[in-house]
Amino acid sequence: MKLYRLIQQEISYFRTQKDGCDMSYKSGFAYITVLASAMLAAPVVSAQDNTDRDSSGVYLSGSYGGYKSHGGEFDDKNDLFGVGLGYQFNQFFGLEAEYIDFGNFGDDDVDGKLKGISLGLMGRLPLTDTFGVYAKAGAFASSFDVDAFDESETYDEVNPFVGAGVDFRVTEQLTAFAEYNRYNVDIDEDDFNGQVTNDGPDFDTGRVGMRFQF
Repeated sequence: MKLYRLIQQEISYFRTQKDGCDMSYKSGFAYITVLASAMLAAPVVSAQDNTDRDSSGVYLSGSYGGYKSHGGEFDDKNDLFGVGLGYQFNQFFGLEAEYIDFGNFGDDDVDGKLKGISLGLMGRLPLTDTFGVYAKAGAFASSFDVDAFDESETYDEVNPFVGAGVDFRVTEQLTAFAEYNRYNVDIDEDDFNGQVTNDGPDFDTGRVGMRFQF
C-alpha cells in the first residue's frame, strides 16, 4: 500500500509539473511505469522466501531519464539513457561501471554533445527485505563535443560525480530503481574567443531503470 500511495503522489506531481518540469514528460512517464510494474509484482515477491536471494554477484542494468544542464549557453534539458555492468559485494556495497549518453543540448549559437563512462562505488542501506536507499560516488570519464561560434572542440576528461537513489526488488533477480546523479564537465573558454561565458555545464539527472542480477 505504501508503494501504491507513492505512485499516486508521483502521478499527481507529473500532472501539475508537465509544462515546467526540468526533465521531460516522457521521463516522468517512464518513472511511473517502473513503479507501477514493481507494485504489480509485489504480491509475487512477498510470496517468495526472501532469504533465497544471493545478495552478491554480477548484474546488468539499463536506465532512461532526463536531465537539466546548467551553465550559460549550455542551459537546456533533454533525455538520456544508460547501460551498466556492476558487482554487488553484499547488500551494503557495490561497484558499477556505466555508459551514459546525454545526447545534444545548448542554445542557438552553442551545441554540445556529451557521452561517457562512469565508475562508482555504491553504499546501500536496506530498509526492508525488498526496499532500500543508496548513495554513490565516483569518476565520470567523458567525451564532450562543442560546436560554438563557428568553432569545434572536443574535451576528453575525468570529473567526479555523486548520486543517490532508491531500489525495489521485483523478483529474485530483477530490481527496479530510481536515482538522481550530478555530473559536470569543463571547457576552455579561450577556445571560443571568449564568446562562451562559462567554463562548462553541470547536469542534474533523474533516471529509472532495472537491474538483472546473475
